[in-house]
Amino acid sequence: MMNRVSDLFDVCYGTNLEYNKMIPQSNGIPFVARGSGNNGVVGYVKRIEGDNPNPQNTISVAGGGSVLESYLQERPYYSGRDLYYLRPKKVLSNNQLLFYCLVLRSNKYRFSYGRQANRTLGHLMIPSLDEIPNWVEKTNIPEKPNRGSVISNGIKLAVENWKWFAYDELFTIERGKGAREEDLVTNGRINFITSIDSNNGLTGYVNNPPKHKPHVITVNRNGSVAEAFYQTEPFCSTEDVHVFTPKFKMNQYIALFLVTLIKLEKYRYSYGRKWGLDRMRSSTIKLPDSNGQPDWQFMEDYIKSLPYSSNLKEISESKQKKVNSLTDSELIEKYESGSIDFGKTLEPTLKNED
Repeated sequence: MMNRVSDLFDVCYGTNLEYNKMIPQSNGIPFVARGSGNNGVVGYVKRIEGDNPNPQNTISVAGGGSVLESYLQERPYYSGRDLYYLRPKKVLSNNQLLFYCLVLRSNKYRFSYGRQANRTLGHLMIPSLDEIPNWVEKTNIPEKPNRGSVISNGIKLAVENWKWFAYDELFTIERGKGAREEDLVTNGRINFITSIDSNNGLTGYVNNPPKHKPHVITVNRNGSVAEAFYQTEPFCSTEDVHVFTPKFKMNQYIALFLVTLIKLEKYRYSYGRKWGLDRMRSSTIKLPDSNGQPDWQFMEDYIKSLPYSSNLKEISESKQKKVNSLTDSELIEKYESGSIDFGKTLEPTLKNED
């Protein structure tokens, strides 16, 4: 059975404030606008006396702009123009509210810049509470990432002192190999990496034996050319992905530093100009220098100094504990079976001449 949005939620117009007139405050009230991404939050502002924020545990919905971008807001928040919030008439869990966010976004095709949802939001048809699938409540919602950094000292980038290094000095580069897309299965255990631009290159899973070891960087030669990702588990891939195996000791911090720089090469390539194997090997990358060699320690420390870097440490330790809990035979069996963007800051300096 389908219900109108207004049957399940009170449809309310938000606070309708102007973000550019607010006072920024890092630990202040979230300000939600009509855009997409970042849960709709464009910044944090100082509370206005006498002007109450929208209530927490409601769904913010863009009536204009990026129409029907919908997000669960777990804190009180201010909002801009054409931003509505849906307050549930019955107590709903976060999983249920997130499900309705997905349902609302699935109606985006009905609207556009010239056809907004200001008048029709409450009339949209959505599943009743009884029709929410069982998997919704069974889904584990990831914990919010820790904003802390591994090291507290801020580190500056002095790119004018960096030097160019050839990729084949740093990596052994080979074509990806392994399964085909027709080998994808729902219950596979081995990551299958293709030349996409998101999800760490992960398209799905296969049960084929892994062809590539973990702790390498994958770089697309075709498709979304020059998209690069750090792989932490054994995997298979298509030939449109090239595998960079380091000739040095690489951890996740160094890998993420390098991945950001590699992605800056995207402007050079397109569907008609692919980044082939020979061209990759002869390409160069500009890196921090220490006595004529890449300064790996600087790269590691820089990533560790960024907000949210503590999550990388936690993930690494968690995986290590998981690995350490396995016996040698289990490890062998396992193996044999298988978002601070400093890129923009570096881009003008790191573009080498073609």
